Amino acid sequence: MEDQIDLIYQGKSYKFPLVKGAEDEAAIDIKTLRAQTGLITLDPGFKNTGSCESEITFLDGEEGVLRYRGYSIEDLANNSSFIEVAYLLIFGELPSADQLDKFEDEIRDYALVDEDFKIILKSFPKSAHPMGILSSLTSALIAFNPSSVDINSEKDFHEAIVMLLAKFPVLASWTHRKMKGLPLNYPNYDLSYTENLAHMMFKMPNKDFKPSPTLVSALNKLLILHADHEQNCSTSTVRMVGSSHAGLFPSIASGISALWGPLHGGANQAVIEMLEDIRKDGGDTKKFMAKAKDKNDPFRLMGFGHRVYKNFDPRAKIIKTAADEVLAELGIDDPILDIAKKLEQEALDDPYFVDRKLYPNVDFYSGIIYRALGIPTEMFTVMFAIGRLPGWIAQWKEMRFNKEPIGRPRQIYTGYTHRSI
Repeated sequence: MEDQIDLIYQGKSYKFPLVKGAEDEAAIDIKTLRAQTGLITLDPGFKNTGSCESEITFLDGEEGVLRYRGYSIEDLANNSSFIEVAYLLIFGELPSADQLDKFEDEIRDYALVDEDFKIILKSFPKSAHPMGILSSLTSALIAFNPSSVDINSEKDFHEAIVMLLAKFPVLASWTHRKMKGLPLNYPNYDLSYTENLAHMMFKMPNKDFKPSPTLVSALNKLLILHADHEQNCSTSTVRMVGSSHAGLFPSIASGISALWGPLHGGANQAVIEMLEDIRKDGGDTKKFMAKAKDKNDPFRLMGFGHRVYKNFDPRAKIIKTAADEVLAELGIDDPILDIAKKLEQEALDDPYFVDRKLYPNVDFYSGIIYRALGIPTEMFTVMFAIGRLPGWIAQWKEMRFNKEPIGRPRQIYTGYTHRSI
């Protein structure tokens, strides 16, 4: 007999089953709560509510554990390419050598973007935020591919996945190039996925471009570390929009919009903006560390600690090494990066931060790498979106294949009761 929990309300007892996950996390199944009792739950932000059962990502914030399909983030970041991880998330297993070659070739074949996209891109002013442009261009994929994805057709669904993985970095790089006033680059069939991303973003028209192994490795790790993160705001948005049976492309576009917010994907942008503010104030990091510890001071140290991880962010450990390697290779003289390194060291040595486990997180280090590579601050969240794309696809696919019902939260009404005119 399955485990149950008793709820006593108005003198009557109700039983609800306990659900256990693969890692022994427990949940109360309240699907029949309203039908049995007339009650609903109130959980702003859904901090205590599981919206689905999922086989994709396991996250243990207390222990600092992150796994994709059972594989630790450390193993994947150090031993796999981003496309291998994308395949794992979407299809459930790491690809064989033959499967990987075929998948990469398919992505290369679909990487060309209709020339009419340039007309849409040109219509945006230079002042437009890259995330707004990327969301619009992703939505525009529907216009160029008007038939809905038939999830019952393995061929159609596979084609949609490949198309999105292929065209998304092209659209993202074109967004970057528009910001910089540079001519648009096309993918190079001979390059890997990550090399192509660097090529499309950074190649200048008057010189050859060969991305360094350090740059490619850092980008590869960043994309892998951002590939999925359980039911965060943007992923939940993708699943919610998809639950209405909206197609894959508009569902992903909705995820981009959710990621745009400074409390979600915009966090690494906020890190650099904070460092800029510290520089303008004179660059005294000790002063700002003291402000961060003062409960009466509104200043907050961005890029330290994490809403989910109550220990060291496992992604931060990996990307810190990549950040150190990039900075060492490029030898950049940048006061902003100098301030970042001082803040990092002071936080790691300060008992106040150590005791509270307020360690530098992945947003802190990713912002440093993007800054070192010359990527504009407004583009940081676009880079995050490129990495998160496979996770969004995998979550959308799981939601549709599991035939999950349309998302429809309840509310507690607190307005006026019936009034007459």
